[in-house]
Amino acid sequence: MTSVKVLVVDDQQLVRDGIASLLGIQPGIEVVGIAADGAEAVAKALASAPDVVLMDVRMPGMDGVEATRELRRELPACRVVMLTTFDDDEYVTQALRAGASGYLLKDLGAVDLAAAVRLTHAGVAPLAAGIAARLAAAPKDHGGGALTAREVEILRLVAKGATNREIGLALFVSEGTVKNHVSRMLSRLGLRDRTQAAIYAREHGLLSD
Repeated sequence: MTSVKVLVVDDQQLVRDGIASLLGIQPGIEVVGIAADGAEAVAKALASAPDVVLMDVRMPGMDGVEATRELRRELPACRVVMLTTFDDDEYVTQALRAGASGYLLKDLGAVDLAAAVRLTHAGVAPLAAGIAARLAAAPKDHGGGALTAREVEILRLVAKGATNREIGLALFVSEGTVKNHVSRMLSRLGLRDRTQAAIYAREHGLLSD
């Protein structure tokens, strides 16, 4: 099995060294570097081409949000997961809009963090449980007018974390049909992935019914 290459970014040396050490002994994980701020993270990512970057949010100089935005421009194949102590909706929204694939809190154990890294590499966006619940529970103005009724239905299920198979079972359609609907829905809304779809659904009140 090919290891997932990880870059750990945190402005506290003890924290980043600890995370790197704990992750480095997990199966299927290879820590390719550590960085102390956003600028160093971008430079080291360009040099080592990690699959996943674990990024702190608040750091001196270039913070995690700006570094994420820069990394998504320079290394679009690299996925960024925010790993922070700040359970704050504003940071969550800023990070996901900048292109982060997920948002996790530092109270995770090493095994769970390694699992989240593997899931991120596989294309599954990890969100801390409390954060995911708040995204679904804080609707704003209704939207989704560019979508068909079926696509809005699918968007709601995507935002709640359902897989294509689960959506197909719920709506009595094939998994392939769901995949096509999801692709069209993302394209119409100008969204990159399922994480951005969840944010869109929350901000447009599509989870309030």
